[in-house]
This record gives sequence, C-alpha cells and structure tokens, in this order.
Amino acid sequence: MRIESIRLRNYKAFRDVHLTDLPGFLVVVGANGTGKTTLFDVFGFLHDSLTGTVRQALDKRGRFREVISRGAMEGETILIELQYRMEITGTNRLVTYSLEIAEEDGQPVVRRETLRYKRGRHGKPFHFLDFSNGQGYAVTNEEDFQREDEELTREEQRVASDSLAIKGLGQLERFKAANAFRALMESWHVSDFHISAARGRKEVVGNQEHLTPTGDNLPLVARYLFEHHPERFAAILRTMTERVPGVASVEPRLTEDGYLTLRFQDGSFKTPFLDRYVSDGTIKMFAYLVLLNDPAPHPLLCVEEPENQLYPKLMVELAEEFRAYSDRGGQVMVSTHSPDFLNAVELEEVCWLVKRDGCTQVRRARDDAQLAACVAEGDQLGYLWKQGLFDGVDPA
Repeated sequence: MRIESIRLRNYKAFRDVHLTDLPGFLVVVGANGTGKTTLFDVFGFLHDSLTGTVRQALDKRGRFREVISRGAMEGETILIELQYRMEITGTNRLVTYSLEIAEEDGQPVVRRETLRYKRGRHGKPFHFLDFSNGQGYAVTNEEDFQREDEELTREEQRVASDSLAIKGLGQLERFKAANAFRALMESWHVSDFHISAARGRKEVVGNQEHLTPTGDNLPLVARYLFEHHPERFAAILRTMTERVPGVASVEPRLTEDGYLTLRFQDGSFKTPFLDRYVSDGTIKMFAYLVLLNDPAPHPLLCVEEPENQLYPKLMVELAEEFRAYSDRGGQVMVSTHSPDFLNAVELEEVCWLVKRDGCTQVRRARDDAQLAACVAEGDQLGYLWKQGLFDGVDPA
C-alpha cells in the first residue's frame, strides 16, 4: 500500500497544503525552518496516536495549541488526510484516511475520523469507518459488492473521544480495511537514528528483525541478518569494504557475559575494534546498510539528512540504494541539504519547501519549467539548487 497524497490543514507551519501524486522515492529540500521535519512528523504523530492516544501525541509536541497553525481562528481544527492504494476484492482502489482533531473545553478530541473509497466509478465515496467524538460505526462486510450501501452491516462502536477508532477496531479481523490500515501505520519507520544509541553492548532480547528508529538494536539486527539472511549480510560487508577505508569485516559477537556487540576488523591489524572505537560515519554507514537491506521493507521509510557524518562522494550510491529500497516495495521519503545527494535524484522525485508569511508551501521540481528545461539539457539538480534556481528556497 503506497501513499499517493497527503493533505494537511493547520498542522504547525502547514496551514493548507495538498501534496499529490507522490512517487515511491521522494526527496524534500528547503532552508532550515521551512517544515521538512514537520512533514515527516505527521507520520510520527499518527504512529504515536496509534500506540497511545491523540492527547498523548499532542502533549509530546507541546499540546494542541503548539501543534495547530499559528494564526488559526478559534474553533478551527487540525486535519490530516492520506490517500493510498489498497487491493479490495481483487481491485486496486484508492482509499482515503481522514483525521480531524479539535479542542473542546481545553481538551483535544477526535472531531471526525473516516476511512472511505468509491465502490464504483461514480457516486459518493463509501465510508466503511466513520467516527465523531468517540461514537460511530465500522462496516463488517465491506467486500460484499453485490449489496447496496444501505444493506451493508454497520457495527456501532464507542471509543474514547481522544483515541483513534482505527486503534481498537484495527485489531479485529472482521474490520478488514481498518485492520489493514492499522498494520500499515504500525510498520512505518520514521528514523530518529542516534549513533550513541547504536554503539555498545546490547542485551540479546528485543526486536531483532527490523532496525528501530533510534538504531539501538543494531547488533541484534546485524546478527539476525548474519544468521538468517547470510547473502544480505555478505552484500552489506562488500559495500562496507568499498566505502569505508580499512574496514575488512564486521562481526556481531556474543561476549562471555552474554551481551551482544559489533566488532570491526581493520585489514591492517590482527585484533578487531569494538564499535565504540570506530568513527561515527562508519557506524552510520553500517546502520543505513542494515536498514536498507531489510528482507521485509517498511511500507514507508522516512530519513532526515542522511548525509550527516558521511563522506560527500558516498551520496550518489546512498541515493541509489534508497531508490532500490522503494523499488522493492518500501516507499521512501528523504530530506537533505546535500547537493551531492540531490545530483543523484530524478526531476519527478524532488519537491522543495518555501515559507511565506509563516506558512509552508510545497513546490514540485517537475512543475518548474526552468528546472525541467535545464535537466533536459543534462544539468543535475544539486548544481541547479546551488545556483539558486529553486525559486524561493534560499533563506536570503
């Protein structure tokens, strides 16, 4: 299931933005403070609302008044709307998830939450989940296309007014669409990688199949790949030896006291180094390779500024690996300040953010006639960005 459009209203700097026709690999550029982190935080907010409550997700971000756009009028709401493709009864259909959040008596409430799609070419979208202020219904026989809408089975439910209906109903098999979308949200990976968290000894327990957003289980995932997907681990090692001078191998090693750590072998020395003695860039490159060689790609992967701590000439290869990840089925969104990374990206894969009167606007490179003409003549986007041809992106 790939996200095709994002609509945001009153979410921080995004006063009213509708980003459509999203590619499998999207690169976002813009000056500091234009909203790149906020764009990715939308997915983090939805994930936090799913694992906790909307109130808790808002509190984490400074509460409702800090999340709703500055200048919003009294009574206005926050709207997040995603459209994605999903197979229903053998047909790939465009499904819309909409979440509207309001504040009542100083407390956040889910004003309305819906999942909808069109059952035919014409007519209004069909709602198979529709909740307002904690009350609503979900359809249990949504795939029965022989019935009229009024004959479908609507099961009335109640949830807390600050909770997502998708959270509870999505755990039940009889609500197929809600179940599928909840699974999609749970599988999103919004990277918050910390090199310090990835280093050091780790207990041999916890998630070992997928790298966590902070990377704190890196040795466990490395060992999982080493033992269960040796061909992928071998590919990671080949890439490491090509990109990091001196690194001959990386080994996840179980210590005598039962902890797991990474040992890096430098070809010039007989004794390997523990991960706490290798450079930040080496750790980060290894972590990215582990993430991008996941045997089961995340349906959505968001990474901010992957160029930090990495040698500029490695950006082209890294961009190609992100694109390859998306080709394997995982949608990828990356923000960057690196012209070298941007040089490896196609015109239709780039958008940039511009702030006007405190509000963020989104512009697509493919829609800019000058950029399109320059790229057609053989120019690369990173060089065009440095030359100031991305209109409005320069903070000066």
